[in-house]
Amino acid sequence: MGKVYCFVDGFNLYHALDANPAYHPFKWLSLTTLAKCFVLGKDLLAGVEYFTTLATWNPAKVERHKLFIKINEAEGVKVIYGEFKRKDRRCPECGEHIRTFEEKQTDVNIAIRLFELAVQDQYDKAIIISGDTDLIPAVKAVQKTFPAKKVGIVLPISRASEDLKKQVDFHHKMRIHHLEASRFPDKVVLSESVCIECPNPWRRARAQKA
Repeated sequence: MGKVYCFVDGFNLYHALDANPAYHPFKWLSLTTLAKCFVLGKDLLAGVEYFTTLATWNPAKVERHKLFIKINEAEGVKVIYGEFKRKDRRCPECGEHIRTFEEKQTDVNIAIRLFELAVQDQYDKAIIISGDTDLIPAVKAVQKTFPAKKVGIVLPISRASEDLKKQVDFHHKMRIHHLEASRFPDKVVLSESVCIECPNPWRRARAQKA
């Protein structure tokens, strides 16, 4: 029996779901239930950490995101925030300068927590839900320092990362049945006075782009 800890790269997962309108209802996802889909045998899920950033320039998205965070925190998920940095670039078509935002710190935050919790012996196996190859140095560091611990990945649906797969101790592929099993109901009662409802763009009957 081993302790399993799950680290969720929030935007890597989100963009995999956002890329296909058929997956939009699965943005309303229980990260704990999803993690348990990949905890095998007699192993036990010791914890889930979710690494994300709020898109503060888009109030509607922030509102949906905060609901998602709240409902997952109610299940014990720990949330670790990064930040967006403003980035100005030139449009290749019109030559105008465009203001964009680039997410920062997620891979560094995952790396820190992956190593920190290994030092604290909080897990025997770590599962990272991501296909980001920037995480390879962190995986190597844990493998070298704690050879008895295993680090694996779950590739978000429709994503591939052969370089990352070659480095980890094990890997899984997220499938539609994992998402189906992990989606929250459209209404979730947290207490007698608190009921959280799925945002309209993520409901099954309205699988529109968020």
